[in-house]
Amino acid sequence: MGGVVKSIEEINRRIAAGEAVVVNAEEMIAIVEEKGPVKAAEEVDVVTTGTFAPMCSSGALFNLGHPSPKIKIEQAWLNGVPAYGGLAAVDIYLGATALPADDPRNKVYPGTFRYGGGHVIEDFVAGKEISLKATGYGTDCYPRRELETVITKETVNEAMLLNPRNCYQNYACAVNGSDRLIYTYMGMLKPELGNATYCSAGQLSPLLNDPYYRTIGVGTRIFLGGGIGHVISHGTQHNPCAPRGPNGVVTAPAGTLAVMGDLKQMSPKWLRGVSMVGYGASLAVGIGIPIPIIDEEMARFTGVKDSEIYTEVIDYGLHYATGGGEPLARVSYAELRSGTITIRGKKVPTAPISSYSKALEIANILKEWILSGKFTLSTPVASLPGPESGYSPKGMKA
Repeated sequence: MGGVVKSIEEINRRIAAGEAVVVNAEEMIAIVEEKGPVKAAEEVDVVTTGTFAPMCSSGALFNLGHPSPKIKIEQAWLNGVPAYGGLAAVDIYLGATALPADDPRNKVYPGTFRYGGGHVIEDFVAGKEISLKATGYGTDCYPRRELETVITKETVNEAMLLNPRNCYQNYACAVNGSDRLIYTYMGMLKPELGNATYCSAGQLSPLLNDPYYRTIGVGTRIFLGGGIGHVISHGTQHNPCAPRGPNGVVTAPAGTLAVMGDLKQMSPKWLRGVSMVGYGASLAVGIGIPIPIIDEEMARFTGVKDSEIYTEVIDYGLHYATGGGEPLARVSYAELRSGTITIRGKKVPTAPISSYSKALEIANILKEWILSGKFTLSTPVASLPGPESGYSPKGMKA
């Protein structure tokens, strides 16, 4: 590396003085290409990234406040969607994929899954009244056994977005090699390689701009759902030992983040309930992460472009459900965003289930927050497990 070394504290001083140079990850590509990583590191202080996509491993933790008389909630429903009550008396957790009991699921195939946990979260953030039904078994200190009321973000004591696995560092491209139409969390896949779907903002995606987690760690302050949140851990299924290309960028699903923030400060624009035909309900989450350019290596990493980021093409019709089979191909995000890829000599149309335009909008919002002094960077209190850790997710016995 060259002699460019900057601390996060130094960058924050420049932000406070109105002197920081902040660009989004798309803009950084041109700067690195034109001036090289050393000069880019000298000139740029922060690169902002963004992603907006369905993230099923998400949910909301509510502390409802005590009614009179008090209740120890054992079971709870928000707008008819079950929430988990196995916590303290009035703490409940609502998962993004939870469904009401009367949803037919896939009994009439493919199911439409019109309303689930993610939709409740969107409605709550939008300020709508949410019906609450709760039951308890009754104790001397919590005698109440039933409760029916409405809650809003103004009436609950606390509401936190608490997501165990978000912001996947790369993800597979999905196709269907079988002879029938299938419905998956990657969308509808036509038979015989009729289409391909993918889910990443590529060159804008946070962990693809910090492939070794040098600046993103526990405590990193982020844009989350339109408000400010933090990285609280590596996410579930974190896999830093996934294969990497010569540029250090992973070529398969790899790192993940667990994140948390004040749900009351968030926006329904950046937390959207999702209905995935034939699969279930989910929540689309907007996340933006600032990357401090502490040296030329980080400048080089944030200069990565779609043509340099590759992912695997996985057959969801024949292999994904059983865990077998090898990737059919490896393709770049430039190819995916072009509208077609070639698999086994066949041109296959592509479509994203994430939004590049929304990811860019998030990166630009975060950029403006930093330039205005509203948002400063935080120094991680702990690093995420990297490739050297040997950390890898485990499967369970069938």
